[in-house]
Amino acid sequence: MKKLQYFSGGKWLDSKTEKYMDVYNPSTGEVMAQAPCCTKDEVEAAIEAAAAAFPAWSATPVMKRVQVLYKLRDLIEKHLDELAELVCRENGKAWGDAQGDVLKAKEGTEQAISAPNLMLGESLMDTASGVDTTLYREPVGVFAGIVPFNFPAMIPMGWMFPMCAATGNTMVIKAASWTPMTAMRMAELYQEAGLPDGVLNIVTCSRNEAELFLTHPKVKGVSFVGSTSVGLHVYSTAARNGKRVQALTEAKNHALVLEDAPIGRTAAGIINSAFGCAGERCMALPVIVAQENIADELVSAIAEKAKALKIGPSWHKDTDMGPVVTASHQEFVLNWIETGIKEGAKLVLDGRGISIPGYENGFFVGPTILDNVTPDMTVGTEEIFGPVLCIKRVKSFEEGLALMNGIRLANGSVIYTQNGYYAREFARRTHAGMVGVNVGIPVPVGMFPFAGHKDSFFGDLHCLGKDGLRFYTESKCLTTRWFDEEEIKREKVDSWDGTV
Repeated sequence: MKKLQYFSGGKWLDSKTEKYMDVYNPSTGEVMAQAPCCTKDEVEAAIEAAAAAFPAWSATPVMKRVQVLYKLRDLIEKHLDELAELVCRENGKAWGDAQGDVLKAKEGTEQAISAPNLMLGESLMDTASGVDTTLYREPVGVFAGIVPFNFPAMIPMGWMFPMCAATGNTMVIKAASWTPMTAMRMAELYQEAGLPDGVLNIVTCSRNEAELFLTHPKVKGVSFVGSTSVGLHVYSTAARNGKRVQALTEAKNHALVLEDAPIGRTAAGIINSAFGCAGERCMALPVIVAQENIADELVSAIAEKAKALKIGPSWHKDTDMGPVVTASHQEFVLNWIETGIKEGAKLVLDGRGISIPGYENGFFVGPTILDNVTPDMTVGTEEIFGPVLCIKRVKSFEEGLALMNGIRLANGSVIYTQNGYYAREFARRTHAGMVGVNVGIPVPVGMFPFAGHKDSFFGDLHCLGKDGLRFYTESKCLTTRWFDEEEIKREKVDSWDGTV
C-alpha cells in the first residue's frame, strides 16, 4: 500500500502520525493509497515554512514570479493526459470531465500570469500643490487553501494557488483526503518549474488539525470550498481572528424551462449539466423547473438521453459517466433517492443497483430522475452532489422565478427560452450569482469571479477575476512632496486645506 507524504518547506516528508486515510479508486472500489492525517505540529510547521518563504518571494519582482507560472503552464500541457488519468483514478470523473478539470487549472494559471497588469496601481499628480499620490497593490502574507474532493486540479491549482503566488503570497493547501494525489503531482511540477521552497505547501489532515488555519496569527487569509455548515464555521472563526475569508459553499442550482424552449436541444444541455462529473460539482444542474404544458415532453426527452449514457470505469475514453467518489458518498446519494420517493416524488429513471461487469465493487450510481417534486420536498432543496435530477412544474415564468428565488442556496441559475424579454427579466431578477441563458453550467472564465450568493458564499471578495486579485493583495497609498531650494529656506508650515 502506497503511503503518501506531505509537502512542507520544499521537501516531501513522512508524517509521524499513526492515522492514515484511504484514497480509493472509485471505479474498482480498491484502496490505491493512504494519505496521512498530519499532526498539528506538522500543519504548524507547514505554516511556518510558508511564513519563512514570504519575505523573499514577496520581494521577488512580479515579472520574475510569473515566469514560474509560464513554465508551469507548459508542464500542464505536457502532462495533460497523465494528470487527467490521475483525476480519473482518484476522483472517478469520466475522461473528458477529468481533462476539463486539468484544463481549468491551466486557465487559472494563465489568468495569474497576467498579474503584472492586474497589479497596476493608480496615481495622480498634484493632488495638492506639489503633492503626488500613488496607490500600490502589495501581497499580504500566508494564505490557507481548504479544498474539496470534486475538482482536485482546478480548485487548488487553478482557483487558489496561481493568483496567490503571482501576487507575492505563500500558501498552505489542505488537500482533500479522498483526492490528494493530483494536487501533490502538480506540486512536483511546480518544483520542476522553479518555485522556491516554502511558497507552496500541501498537507492532508482532519478538521481538528485544519482548525489551526483559522486561528494561527501568521495565516492572513483563508480560501475555502465545501459545505455550507463548515464554510460558515470557517468564515466566522477566521474572520473573528482578523483574517480575510472567501468561503464558497453548497448549491442547488435550478433551471427554468419555458414553453418556447427547443425540447431536444434543451434536453441535451440538461443531460451534461445534471449528470456530468456524476453530479459532483457545485455548478451542476440538479433541478429543472418546467412550464407545465411542455413538462411531459421535456421529461421524456431527458430520460431517453439519460438512458443512453454509457456508465463505466472513468479512464475508459468511451465512458460518459463514472462513479461517485467513495462508498460512503454512494450511500449518501442512494439515501437521498429513497428520501425523494418517500416524500412523494415520481421515480422516472432509477439509478440504483447499477453494476458494471468487471467493476462490480465500484461506487456507481446511474442517472436518476424524480418528477413532480414539490417545494416542500427536501430532495428538491438540499444539495445531493450526485446524479439525481429533480423536476418541478410551474404554470408561468413568474411562478417559476418565485420558486427559484425562494431557495436559500444561490450559486447559479439558468433559463432556457427563445424569448428575449423573459431572458432579460430573468437575468435581472434572479437571486443567483452566476446566470445562464440557454447555458446549463454558467461558470465564467477566469477573468470573471465565481460569484455565489446567499448561503452559497460567505465573504466579501469572490474567487477569481478582479475579486481574486483584491483578495490576495492589499492597497497602500503613498503621498510625496519634494521641495525646491526656496521652499526649504522658507520653512513654511504645511496647511491642512489641500493647498500646500
